[in-house]
Amino acid sequence: MVYGQNSFFPRELLTPTTLDDWTREANFQRAHLIRDDEALDWAMKNCEDNQLPDINVEPAQGKFMSLLCQVVGVKRVVEVGTLGGYSTIWLGRGVPEDGKVITMEISPKYAEVARQNIEHAGLSHKVDVLTGAAADVLPTIGPDHSFDLIFVDADKKNNPTYYREAKRLVKKGGIIIVDNVVRNARTSNMSVQGAPDIDGVRALLKIVKDDKEVDATTLGTVGEKGYDGFMFCRVLP
Repeated sequence: MVYGQNSFFPRELLTPTTLDDWTREANFQRAHLIRDDEALDWAMKNCEDNQLPDINVEPAQGKFMSLLCQVVGVKRVVEVGTLGGYSTIWLGRGVPEDGKVITMEISPKYAEVARQNIEHAGLSHKVDVLTGAAADVLPTIGPDHSFDLIFVDADKKNNPTYYREAKRLVKKGGIIIVDNVVRNARTSNMSVQGAPDIDGVRALLKIVKDDKEVDATTLGTVGEKGYDGFMFCRVLP
């Protein structure tokens, strides 16, 4: 079945939307649902001052993951790709006081900025920031099947490697979230060829499609950073 042929909205209302529309809507929703947060604002300013790229998750996705951790009872998390620790702070807040978030970042500079942000947020006791390439660091983490949630938000070309390691680490019934799998609809655009990030996402989707040990879906996201989405995957008990 091909979806999208019908709509709950009258066709005359289905006019094309723009990045300005999405940004306005994201800011409107955020103003109502996400309170001002000194620690997160400080982290964003510190990232900007240290010239880190502005590619962290949007606040709505960060809060979603934090709420998910609380609702599901997530206690142990692995994050692949720390950047400046913005998403790490959300995850750290989502786990209980005796929980643990292990996050890894290839850039020593970014990792140090993340440590500053995490310390300022009062979460250093729950978060370990490891420095190194995720493909090298992940095999050193264990034991197998001892984590409740794995969040993958690193270089997309290595998504298949990260997914295999996530499967090894996560518990039965656990969750794997892989960010940036829609990429402004370029993933499904077969005229886009030879792009490592797109190829990595497509390879991941093929692997998950054939993996009978998981159940998964993609949730689309839209906002100030464009149209994207994340894969939500549950490892079957």
